[in-house]
Amino acid sequence: MTLGELIAQLGGTLAYGAPDKVLTGVNGRERATAAELLFAEDAAAAKQALASGAAGVVVKPGCLSDYSSVASVAVIEAEQPRLWFARAAKLLKAAPPVSGVHPSAVIGADVELGEGVTIGPCAVVGDGAHIGAGTRIEAGASIGAGVRIGEHCRIYPRAVLYPGTTLGNRVMVHSGAVLGADGFGYVRDAKTGAYTQFPQQGTLLIEDDVEIGANSTVDRGALKETRIGRGTKIDNLVHVGHNCNLGENVILVALTGISGSSSVGDGAVIAGQVGIGDHVQIGPGVILGGQAGVFSGSKVTNEGLKPGTVLYGTPARPLRQVLREQATLARLAKRNRDQGTGNRDK
Repeated sequence: MTLGELIAQLGGTLAYGAPDKVLTGVNGRERATAAELLFAEDAAAAKQALASGAAGVVVKPGCLSDYSSVASVAVIEAEQPRLWFARAAKLLKAAPPVSGVHPSAVIGADVELGEGVTIGPCAVVGDGAHIGAGTRIEAGASIGAGVRIGEHCRIYPRAVLYPGTTLGNRVMVHSGAVLGADGFGYVRDAKTGAYTQFPQQGTLLIEDDVEIGANSTVDRGALKETRIGRGTKIDNLVHVGHNCNLGENVILVALTGISGSSSVGDGAVIAGQVGIGDHVQIGPGVILGGQAGVFSGSKVTNEGLKPGTVLYGTPARPLRQVLREQATLARLAKRNRDQGTGNRDK
């Protein structure tokens, strides 16, 4: 793809250089070749990029006032260089070849395969499943009966999609992820103490452009639906319980656990090792810092807080409040130690 073609698709302005320059990918400054792009978000980084052997650099408008010293490095101006760079990387990345259905794959009865579908070695596709055009099912993946997968999805090796799971378009499911397993719901016999599983027969809907990291799990609904909203990104080793409803463009970072029947609003950011109890409501745009905890039945919103306020601790609350509380506890502990020392002196 040429630089001009890339700008035509992504926008931006070619401030310096030739639009017919051919590009093959993106890279870091230390390893960039004469056919690869860099990005820079400040003047210092831009000057370093221009001194590299890269094909071009993406900068903010006005980041550089003088291009007279630029040699062969093209300069693209875009309002969000990092975002432009990331989108360019996707466009420049070569798509893996379509190889059809591997002879060792097991394809059930009445399976619908769209145009350009690839199914890798030892993958299993259950009866009545639907696989959309351009989707790749990699080696050893297991697709349950009746599962519906949209177009241009990628299911990596050893991922498992249980019956009752539906994926939209352009969904990425990484290795070891399990989608649509039974939720952890049991009813206890008050007389004997024995547990009986509450019915786990609902569904799981993953909307367009969702990415699910390696070894993460998302449970199906008990009697209704678990839903993951469009554009949400789930890191590795995350668990989402049954009947949860995650909004659009939510971020879930590694080792987070969300208990059943909880909801997370659009644009929320849940950092690593956060624990969320059952029947919790996390409002749109809420940011929970690492290891924050939310008690069952709680409601967490941004009301009364400055935009971008990060909530920490258990129960989750603004960092400034957490720091004040810790300082108060430290003073009390010191006072008790001092009083104890005085008593012993007497």
